[in-house]
Amino acid sequence: MTVQTEIVVASPLWPQAESEEAVRRAIAASEALFEPTDAEVSVLLCDDAEIQRLNAKWRGKDYATNVLSFPSAGQQAGEDHLGDIAIAYETVKREAADEGKEFSHHLAHLAIHGFLHLLGFDHETDEEAEEMEGTEREILGRLGIADPYSGEPAQKQAVR
Repeated sequence: MTVQTEIVVASPLWPQAESEEAVRRAIAASEALFEPTDAEVSVLLCDDAEIQRLNAKWRGKDYATNVLSFPSAGQQAGEDHLGDIAIAYETVKREAADEGKEFSHHLAHLAIHGFLHLLGFDHETDEEAEEMEGTEREILGRLGIADPYSGEPAQKQAVR
């Protein structure tokens, strides 16, 4: 799969070059696991206020979250837009700090998570969550990023 990734930085809070690079690397590492097909994805790097607005409008949940995915509805043969991903800066930064993770590593994980949702992965059941988390671990491992589900701070994981 060759994925064209359009990134829109909609908040000045994002460190633009570092953030765009982390997202592009994450999507590129993700696409290597799937059937070769050309596709497009759009990524919105926004703030908590914008993601809260999107979450309220599209999911009926009036609070900020870290990542939202919007798969393209009713893809027809020949259509190549997989969908859109939105990621909120303040939430990503807070979660990374709280969990002892590098900001760019947490951002990459969320980009991968959002991308997998566009491909049909979900985590509504234990089995789905196990499959999705396993796929995320595999992709993150390709990027040299520690397992985000181990429950240990990234600094401790690197020492193993």
